[in-house]
Amino acid sequence: MPSNKILAAKQAYVKELNEKLNSAMAGVVVSYNGISVADDTKLRKELREAGVEYTVVKNTMLRLAVKGTKYEALAECFKGDTAIAISPEDPAAAARILCKFADADKTKRFAVKGGFCDGQVMDAAGVRSLSTMPNREGLLSMLAGSLSGIIGGLAVSLQAVVDKQSEEPAA
Repeated sequence: MPSNKILAAKQAYVKELNEKLNSAMAGVVVSYNGISVADDTKLRKELREAGVEYTVVKNTMLRLAVKGTKYEALAECFKGDTAIAISPEDPAAAARILCKFADADKTKRFAVKGGFCDGQVMDAAGVRSLSTMPNREGLLSMLAGSLSGIIGGLAVSLQAVVDKQSEEPAA
């Protein structure tokens, strides 16, 4: 029987994991079985540089962390050697990096199992779709471009109104 200290530590870890999941924009669950230490190190570095937290977690702890939450459906992904990548800021960062890594894995033992984004649980296909989204800077750039076009069009329309009014004779 586990001691009270061990039990308290496990409960604290589950609570911390639950808080991370609930505060993250997105997360991806993977099966990491069979990757080399060198590949694992490279993957962790790339994820860390993108602001993604990558953790190998016992399935029991993950199941406890998602129990009774909006992510409870993810529990079906918690089988075998499981790791979870949590993106606190860029919702597509973890998906983009992990899908690319899975595609490059010649052993085909590293696999994306599922994930979540903005409170919605996704299967592996959903994570793959998320991975095709541009990064945060790309999205902001696209938004700025769209707004610029709208503002430019509005300015042209207003100028046309002003020009038409100046052409009309005063009453």
